[in-house]
Amino acid sequence: MEALLESLVRSPKLNLYLDQLQHVAADEAARRARFYDELRDAEKVEFINGEVIVHSPDLARHTATRKRLMRLVGTYVDLHHLGWIGDEKALTVFTRNDYMPDTVFFGPEKAAAITGATLKFPVPDFAVEVLSPGTERRDRGVKREDFAAHAVGEYWIVDPEEEALEIHLPDGAGGYRLEARQHDGTARATVLAGLVLPVRAVFDDEENLRALRQLIG
Repeated sequence: MEALLESLVRSPKLNLYLDQLQHVAADEAARRARFYDELRDAEKVEFINGEVIVHSPDLARHTATRKRLMRLVGTYVDLHHLGWIGDEKALTVFTRNDYMPDTVFFGPEKAAAITGATLKFPVPDFAVEVLSPGTERRDRGVKREDFAAHAVGEYWIVDPEEEALEIHLPDGAGGYRLEARQHDGTARATVLAGLVLPVRAVFDDEENLRALRQLIG
């Protein structure tokens, strides 16, 4: 049991706290229902800890980095029939929050339940966020914590400004450990078994095309 929960359980005010928490949870559930009702196709929005987060337009380097990575990972998934790959508009539903990661992957079991009419996606098996100044705190904070708590098997954080790729893997204790932070060399995925990407291919167009040709064979 986490230390915070243990202190609550031992407190004589436990039932008072429960009443307050139930009120907060009910209010948040109503706001989340409105969030679903008001979703628009053109928006990238997330629901995080009771707050609706509307994303601003991306810088060109953010968009280019996301496209390069999605091109490589998506091609690998499709070539090997590994499951379903989605981009930044796939709304993934967690127990409390709703996220639109830049790239998400669902293995065969979850992919089997995805249809052309799917709007709300399950917790992904693999997720990538490309950092921007407005999202870095959440990408490294609440999302990292939530992804680990919900058994997202692998989380990549890509920094287009510093041209670095980070691989975060489960630490066996409900969190993540930083497995690697790379500016060059090759990045090896765990959930996407066999996927090996040149890190420079995520940040450079010519390297990206070279890596894509190698993937296709």
